[in-house]
Amino acid sequence: MAHKKPNILFIMADQMAASALPFYGGKTAKVPNLAGLAERGVVFDSAYTNSPLCAPSRYVLMTGQLPTRIGAWDNAADFPADIPTFPYYLRTQGYKTALSGKMHFCGPDQLHGFEHRLTTDIYPADYGWFPNWDDPDTRPTWYHNMGSVLEAGTCVRSNQLDFDDEVVFHAERYLYDYARSKKEQPFCLTVSMTHPHDPYAITQEYWDRYDHDEIDLPKIRIPEEEQDPHSRRLQDVFAYYDQEITDEDIRNARHAYYGACSYVDDQVGRLLKALKDCNLDEDTIIVFSGDHGDMLGERNLWFKMSYFEGSARVPLIVSAPDRFQPKRVKESVSTMDLLPTFVDWATGGEGMEYAMPIDGRTLTPHIEGKAGGHDEVIGEYCGEGAIAPLFMIRRGQYKYVHCHIDPDQLYDLEKDPLELNNLANDEAYANVVQAFRDEALQRWDSEAITEAVKISQRRRRLIVRAVGEGETNIAWDHQPYFPATEMYMRNHIDLDDLEAKSRYPKVH
Repeated sequence: MAHKKPNILFIMADQMAASALPFYGGKTAKVPNLAGLAERGVVFDSAYTNSPLCAPSRYVLMTGQLPTRIGAWDNAADFPADIPTFPYYLRTQGYKTALSGKMHFCGPDQLHGFEHRLTTDIYPADYGWFPNWDDPDTRPTWYHNMGSVLEAGTCVRSNQLDFDDEVVFHAERYLYDYARSKKEQPFCLTVSMTHPHDPYAITQEYWDRYDHDEIDLPKIRIPEEEQDPHSRRLQDVFAYYDQEITDEDIRNARHAYYGACSYVDDQVGRLLKALKDCNLDEDTIIVFSGDHGDMLGERNLWFKMSYFEGSARVPLIVSAPDRFQPKRVKESVSTMDLLPTFVDWATGGEGMEYAMPIDGRTLTPHIEGKAGGHDEVIGEYCGEGAIAPLFMIRRGQYKYVHCHIDPDQLYDLEKDPLELNNLANDEAYANVVQAFRDEALQRWDSEAITEAVKISQRRRRLIVRAVGEGETNIAWDHQPYFPATEMYMRNHIDLDDLEAKSRYPKVH
């Protein structure tokens, strides 16, 4: 079957640090399926999330819009139903769109353009997980904590394994159903797993793929008194100093994390096999990425929520060997750029008129090896650990981070990839810093954004409190529908017809 428009299989892994993967220089993680995709595909060496937290990062990649444009403040921000997403745009071009897995939509709309949503989400759809900038000294109980590290190790089952096993099963079934149906419409299937997100627990099978003594420890340790203000606030968020964290605790957590990376890799292998078995592999562009990274103990930081490389940098691979020559892309891009890229593929490069201005920029020049590709990432963060907006400009060799209540940060990532030397007060870089600062002050009104965040939090806080005092709670969580009366063997169709319809490939 050949389509004028390509199918798109978009695979996401949650909290997968680019630096952990072998095709980005990682020495430990065993991910042969992903490594094969990278070998056959276009690998972006400097891809970033625009907002390093689950929900905001996903709202941004879904819409091609920066957080401040759409109110993507935190993990309980409402995702407005009237903001067009890439599934909406693709549907106007004749695509079938489906989601299997996590996307962390908060609010009543749990589809946001997906024609089919095959599973529920692993995270709540209500407004309960909001930070409180009016009371920054009180630590909510739902914040990350170091229990994920202290309790790291093996398990027989976990909440996340239950979820991802379901996600991949339904994604495979979607591909099988598509092949059996002989549909002429192209599809865009998004498969979004929650691994290798903490808690750091994985089955013995995946743990045993690694020699525990060879698990690497963090390269960089930053004492408490030398942490920048935002990093110190993050350590308060996950209560870093409330207990002793030993090297063995760290090694256990990283061991389980690498095991979870291998688990994700196996699931990617299942999806690739289903594509090939259904003769869809030559017609499908495969995109692999993530929502954000994980610090994994580097700089005495864990999880995400900062613009350091471990947290903000993500893997990004585009694989379609018959369409795009394998290559490496060094310019800085972001997951916000996926929407206009998908639209390019859907329209054959002709583009379309967007319903509102798009902040993302197409990756097509990079993928096709043509001139005109951008080298810039804009970041905005207003979530956990922040008490004022945090902004990033990544351009050329530099990364600049600005928060109006904190000292500036400037890193030259070509000379200083570990971000050890903040150049913001270096006289030799005074002009560079001033140019970035002037741009930040022109681009963002920090006080106005701060007030918008606080007002949003107050609204949601009132709603959560009011609902908690009522007889029923908010129930926006997606409920997948399965037509049981028409599944498997029923009397709605002749038995021979049912068997013939369900068999792939068909017997001639």
